[in-house]
Amino acid sequence: MSVADYMTDQLVVVRPETTVSVAVELMRTNDIHRLPVMDNNRMVGLITHGIVERALPSPATSLSVYETNYLLTKTTVDQIMETNVQTVAANAQLEDAIYAMRKHQIGVLPVMDGEQVVGIITNNDILDAFLNISDYGEPGVVTRVVVHHDHVGVIFKIGQVLAAHDLSIQTLMVVNHQTTKVIEIHVASDQVNTVNQVLTAAGFEIQAI
Repeated sequence: MSVADYMTDQLVVVRPETTVSVAVELMRTNDIHRLPVMDNNRMVGLITHGIVERALPSPATSLSVYETNYLLTKTTVDQIMETNVQTVAANAQLEDAIYAMRKHQIGVLPVMDGEQVVGIITNNDILDAFLNISDYGEPGVVTRVVVHHDHVGVIFKIGQVLAAHDLSIQTLMVVNHQTTKVIEIHVASDQVNTVNQVLTAAGFEIQAI
């Protein structure tokens, strides 16, 4: 799964000289929280709701709402934007994006193709990707096969056993635990009992859910 498969490629961007008030309005109208800052097709920074909030005067200030709004109309994006922006390549794996977000404690990565920004991926995009690959919301049931001693061909053998009984796998995921692996198989609801029976008969351990 590559970053390009799940990124948002419909970018909304701003220029460095854009006022913060305009940037905030763009985020509001497009229901987004981050904007790449572009100068002559080159990304020079990133502006987010969080950055704007940190740039606002403290709630304890004596400034009125009108004075605060006035400040936003006079402050430009380049005065408060993040310039040390972490990015990820479009052809990187989704796991690379997750690792970078965890490492740098951030929720967004501009996606690059060479020097060009081609998209943006957020933590919500990654959650959507997980729901997609896990077949969430589709009819069916998950059955779990416990593998205590991993060896070559386990998944192939499961596929062979099910195919021999004309049973289909909708999706399959492998979950690594410290001493075991659990193979989660999404199958049709009306087939789950048969799936469990034939796998048990073939020597596999089925974990109760």
